[in-house]
Amino acid sequence: MAPTHVLRCCQRGLAWIPVIFIALVVCWSYYAYVVELCILTIHNTGEKFIYLVVFHLSFVMFVWSYWKTIFTRPANPSKEFCLPKSEKEQYEKEQRPETQQEILKRVATGLPLYTRTGAGAVRYCDRCQVIKPDRCHHCSACDMCVLKMDHHCPWVNNCVGFSNYKFFILFLTYSLVYCLFIAASVLQYFIKFWTSDLPESHAKFHVLFLFFVAAMFCISILSLFTYHLWLVGKNRSTIEAFRAPVFRNGPDKNGFSLGFSKNIAQVFGDQKKYWLLPVFTSQGDGLSFPTRLVTIDPEQPTECLQPGVLDKGAVEGPAEQTSPVSESQNRLLANDYHSEDEHKETDILKSDESEAITISIESES
Repeated sequence: MAPTHVLRCCQRGLAWIPVIFIALVVCWSYYAYVVELCILTIHNTGEKFIYLVVFHLSFVMFVWSYWKTIFTRPANPSKEFCLPKSEKEQYEKEQRPETQQEILKRVATGLPLYTRTGAGAVRYCDRCQVIKPDRCHHCSACDMCVLKMDHHCPWVNNCVGFSNYKFFILFLTYSLVYCLFIAASVLQYFIKFWTSDLPESHAKFHVLFLFFVAAMFCISILSLFTYHLWLVGKNRSTIEAFRAPVFRNGPDKNGFSLGFSKNIAQVFGDQKKYWLLPVFTSQGDGLSFPTRLVTIDPEQPTECLQPGVLDKGAVEGPAEQTSPVSESQNRLLANDYHSEDEHKETDILKSDESEAITISIESES
């Protein structure tokens, strides 16, 4: 028991090495840019002032989003997804998988679950002893089930999921802006030092190395940033991109996609003024997510969400009761139908008024 505990502590300590490395690189880049470049190398006051202002803005936003990504605890399933005491005892005593599934199905009756395992069974984590909500997965590094888990990132030593996915996207955004600005503003002085247009000084090493490091990180971050923007637009996690979620009618990689604008709003929220700030504005509670009402791709031009059409799996699947999507989640889908209902009500009122007028005229004649 003791060696296992010591090994676990060593693993947790070693997991902070990538974060410490990034922190050291950022601290050195701050010194190299502010002191060696702006203060000691650049002599134009106006240029120096502009560089320092823009640099500190990007630096603050980068550090803020990085901090939030690291220290925001991953969201876990709530108690309603845990087995009650009696069912838990029955599940642990039962050896037959079929009977265990019957117990899980009975407990999952009132839960908003729409995804299954590849074999069509209820998704259950034996490690955490909890029924997994949709898009929830167990992280072996964190040793917990994480809501809407995307991946475990060693560079932040944390699981990226529902609670901090927006922070992670902003971290990629501002780190890319930070590196691009440094590379662009240092380039002319890099060339001058390289061609010996500037006198030799101890700032030469810092400026040359700063450009190489910024360009290297910029290239590596750009691909990751582009990929996650694509995932946000499709409303998929990294796990779902490699393994499509399984619904009652089978795997569907676009099962949670509601269209580009609503997919963006699900991560960044309804209020655009908060999109670029690392504050939590994601929609929902992470336990349930609205799914597509039709099985064809919602991003095709001929696609339209019809309020009367049900998911094919809801008709063909087993007769299990599932609670409706929560109000905070359902409003993503509700907005499209308000205007249509209002038009229908207006037409009915107009027809009633015209009939009343006709009747009154006939009675008077």
